[in-house]
Amino acid sequence: MFVDHIKVFSRAGKGGDGSVHFHRGKFRPKGGPDGGDGGRGGDVILKVDNSTDSLRTFFFNSRLLAENGNPGEGGLRSGRSGEHLILKVPGGTVVSRITEHYDEETGEVTESYEQIADLTEVGSEFILCKGGKGGKGNNHFKTPTHQAPREFTPGLPGDEGNFHLEMRSIADAGLVGLPNAGKSTLLSKLSAAKPKIANYPFTTLKPMVGVIDFGGFRRGTMADIPGLIEGAHENVGLGHDFLRHIMRCRVLLFVVDTAGSEGRDPVADLETLRTEISLYSPELAKRTWCIIANKVDLPEAAEYLPTLKDRFKRVKIHPISAETGEGLDKLKKYLNEKIGIGED
Repeated sequence: MFVDHIKVFSRAGKGGDGSVHFHRGKFRPKGGPDGGDGGRGGDVILKVDNSTDSLRTFFFNSRLLAENGNPGEGGLRSGRSGEHLILKVPGGTVVSRITEHYDEETGEVTESYEQIADLTEVGSEFILCKGGKGGKGNNHFKTPTHQAPREFTPGLPGDEGNFHLEMRSIADAGLVGLPNAGKSTLLSKLSAAKPKIANYPFTTLKPMVGVIDFGGFRRGTMADIPGLIEGAHENVGLGHDFLRHIMRCRVLLFVVDTAGSEGRDPVADLETLRTEISLYSPELAKRTWCIIANKVDLPEAAEYLPTLKDRFKRVKIHPISAETGEGLDKLKKYLNEKIGIGED
């Protein structure tokens, strides 16, 4: 199961109460106060781990509860602190706090999201909810005139709230295209990634990231994203499940079926893709982009390719055939210039 966004409830542990206790010994039948402090409540922590590529763990357990601290004990013994709850998340996870708003006139409850973290570095940690402090034992309240205090402070509750976790793939370049445009085949030819390939819509149901080796010590990453359809910005089809994963890409590669083998016009397809990107995020639409004119090995491509070039005169167009490998060397050279990282 692939899960790339989910709502969770999180609550850190409550601090343990301070202790009210008096020392009683063989030769000290009326010893002074020696109540210990309560232990601190455990934190709820998100940790970026490259061994996970989904948020599916939270699908089965969306209530994230850390351990409470133990109360203090006599003999000035502090209670044990609650264990932290450390949860693995994939790199690229965006964390938002959910706030509910009640409209007294309509009776409707709406939600607003405030982004509080963007977790990208492997090994980095983020405290989602901080545990409560432990209470003070009666030892803290003794004075020369108040030698047998029974005062103590209770442990404080831990932070809690509702949160939204959203995974956004981390890749230098993103393949954007309608279903069956050839994105998965292209990714498999340029990298060692092995996406599922078949001749039906939405073969790709989750992002697939491949590493492209440009030679020497240069490399780059490319993401194959679920196919886009008209209305995706309104969450039609896979909608936002697709669009959220290209928000981090520096370069967008618009893949079109130049032969119109699905009975579509490649020019109209590209205009649809550009429109959906612009409506979803004007900022994303301004990113560097180019056109991957795929399936030029088919005879019908000779009719559509000139029209495509005439319509998008100022945009770099790469005529290729992902199936036969035609044009892939030139495309790889272009990608090396745009997204290649490292030394030659």
